[in-house]
Amino acid sequence: MEIPLLAALGAIGLIAGVLIGCVGIGGVLLVPALVYLGGIEVHAAIATCLWVFLFSGVAGTVLFARRGSIDWRMAASICAGAVPTAFVGALVMAATPGRALELIIAALVLFGGVNALRRGRGSQPRGDRPGALPLAAVGALTGFGSALSGTGGPLILVPALVWMRLPALAVVAMGQVIQIPVAAFATVGNLAGGHLDLALGTAIAAALVVGVVAGARLAHAVAMRTLERIVSVVLVVTGAFLLARLAVTLTTA
Repeated sequence: MEIPLLAALGAIGLIAGVLIGCVGIGGVLLVPALVYLGGIEVHAAIATCLWVFLFSGVAGTVLFARRGSIDWRMAASICAGAVPTAFVGALVMAATPGRALELIIAALVLFGGVNALRRGRGSQPRGDRPGALPLAAVGALTGFGSALSGTGGPLILVPALVWMRLPALAVVAMGQVIQIPVAAFATVGNLAGGHLDLALGTAIAAALVVGVVAGARLAHAVAMRTLERIVSVVLVVTGAFLLARLAVTLTTA
């Protein structure tokens, strides 16, 4: 891959990392960047991004854990549900047509943006922790959907936990932790399916981790409402663009 293109992908990875670290959602931007900018086949792009999210998940989890922002009992329930379904989702991804995957990714981007726009308009955060079974169910859905679409975990998990009325910082913290089991077990499935560019993924991961470090600091220092508005607008615009591009491709095929 040419150096200017790799630099551009690294810059996008840096931006995505900042978004992951400060509001949880952001990694979804990587798959469209690899497909439409890098010209990488969608299955390979998804597998590569999931490998990248293993690094960002570890970095984000360490940073949030140091500040005492992670509820480990809640994290354990969510991850327990995500582990088996992430592996299955990766195997299903390998057998799913590329156009269908692009549609899933575009819909998830738009869905995540709309849900982020609606944050803060509902009731106050709940004071108790949800039960282990509901959290495991959310984790299972997150694991499968994230491995299938290459979105890493937070895009599905964050809106679900917001809907469950958990505090914003706790939600973002869970978005860091969930990346680890999803990325790890999905990568095992992707290696079995033969879709993974380790060299490219590791290069992008370096930029992503730098962004996560900066984003995590913002999450603990800047008003969450402002950060949520920024990422929601980015996701809505990106999702609308991807759906429009896909529609044009289908009508001209």
